[in-house]
Amino acid sequence: MSGGHYSIEKKEFDKNLDLTRIKPYGDTMNDGKVQVSFTLPVNDGEKATFAALEIAKKMGLENPSVVYHVSLDKDFTYFVLYGNFKHSINYTEIKVESIDIEALTMEEINDYIKTQIKRKLVVIGATTGTDAHTVGIDAIINMKGFAGHYGLERYEMIEAYNFGSQVTNEEFVKKAIELKADILLVSQTVTQKDIHVRNLTNLVDLLEAEEIRDKIVLICGGPRISNELAKELGFDAGFGPNTFSENVATYFMKEVYNRKSK
Repeated sequence: MSGGHYSIEKKEFDKNLDLTRIKPYGDTMNDGKVQVSFTLPVNDGEKATFAALEIAKKMGLENPSVVYHVSLDKDFTYFVLYGNFKHSINYTEIKVESIDIEALTMEEINDYIKTQIKRKLVVIGATTGTDAHTVGIDAIINMKGFAGHYGLERYEMIEAYNFGSQVTNEEFVKKAIELKADILLVSQTVTQKDIHVRNLTNLVDLLEAEEIRDKIVLICGGPRISNELAKELGFDAGFGPNTFSENVATYFMKEVYNRKSK
């Protein structure tokens, strides 16, 4: 009896970190505590709440509980649930293709371009397709930047152009040719039904059709963009959240220099 009680207690309150079997962390190591939310296309009520709990169990949650639910409209109910995630993953087996580069300061970047490339770099950026969000591209390019990190317009050795949002890929490629751009920056926020994947792939196709893909450094960024995804789609690099102008500039200036050296 005592042995059984001990094993249950140890399982529930184990505080040992094992990177080969990690779970979400809530209050205690290995407790698997998570919060999930979703909408069901049914009327709000007791039956809908039970359905939400059953779905949570299918997700791999133990002891799920509905902590909030509200009718959004007729035949639609929004739920928030808590539960314990019972599965784990082996963190040591995860391999991620990230951009391993130490960002330089604005002054260091200007000096590098001036001494190593010996001319200004032309950068054009936009939020392409039907996407109307500009916060990301503005933070990277606009002079005032974001959170104390100045945008590329302030860099002495970078000639930066921000064409804003809802720019068609055809128009973007035309501007790249007109301005003889060295670097293209594409921002994507809207990702419903993978519209960002189709739009980014289309841009690569257009650049290849114009036979200028290998002449530019092509970079994309956004909340759901990773370097791995970017490379899969034919881009040179991808940057996710919490990226600043110096991260992007350090990457593309070294990429331009490496290509020049080759």
